[in-house]
Amino acid sequence: MGRIIAVYGAIAGVIVILGMFISITFVADHGTMGMVAGYLSMLVALLFVFIGVKRYRDVNLGGVISFWKALGVGLGIGLVASLFYILGWELYMWQTGGTFMTDYIATSVGDMRAAGKSAAEIAKFSAEMGAMAEQYKNPLFRMALTLTEIFPIALLVSLVSAALLRKSSFLPATQPRG
Repeated sequence: MGRIIAVYGAIAGVIVILGMFISITFVADHGTMGMVAGYLSMLVALLFVFIGVKRYRDVNLGGVISFWKALGVGLGIGLVASLFYILGWELYMWQTGGTFMTDYIATSVGDMRAAGKSAAEIAKFSAEMGAMAEQYKNPLFRMALTLTEIFPIALLVSLVSAALLRKSSFLPATQPRG
């Protein structure tokens, strides 16, 4: 089980990191469009949770797995992928000198001004985000916050995978032709 978790978690992790860097590099709009691209890449990467649980069920357990065992394998794969995602974000922060929050706040304030928001609204937003930026300088806080981006998706994919794959009749293991 550990090998399946490590291998499929690493595959999902590499894909999610590639998706992150592609999204950061090529999606000009880091607002809604960037979020959609980012979460879509997470979902694609986390399909390996399903693939890994199915492989474990079919190859290691003879085509039968309980919901809880499937959930455990899925969560393990999701956690490994999440660790890759966190490390990928930390690498990005290191490469860019940690300017993400400053750039994000400046862009958001510019968008608010362009949308005609009042000076009071902009000042309130700037103050709240300034406090958040201070917390974001702490790597443990930043890593925990980064985990909250990907882990809910990993949990959801794990739950769906476990619910579907606990039924041995769902995508049954193929038998070799003899």
